[in-house]
Amino acid sequence: LVDSTDKYIVADFYATWCGPCSMIAPVLEEISEEYSDIEFVKIDVDDANKLAIELKISSIPCIVAFKDGEEYARSVGYVSKDQLKLNLGL
Repeated sequence: LVDSTDKYIVADFYATWCGPCSMIAPVLEEISEEYSDIEFVKIDVDDANKLAIELKISSIPCIVAFKDGEEYARSVGYVSKDQLKLNLGL
């Protein structure tokens, strides 16, 4: 998912059957429009189970921010747009 790039990446770990994941998706879309220098990716935990386990994703939605190839911040569950930005250090 993330190499040693200095790019800031925000990964949305979700599932199609997850209600809160559907609720936070438009919030993430709004944030992605505000930060064109950040790469936003969506990862379905059902399709990427091994990666989710490796990153210790135990609840979804789980939004993980990476900087310099390392996890920088994490937000779990549905939160407001302002709180999500705060949780991710944006």
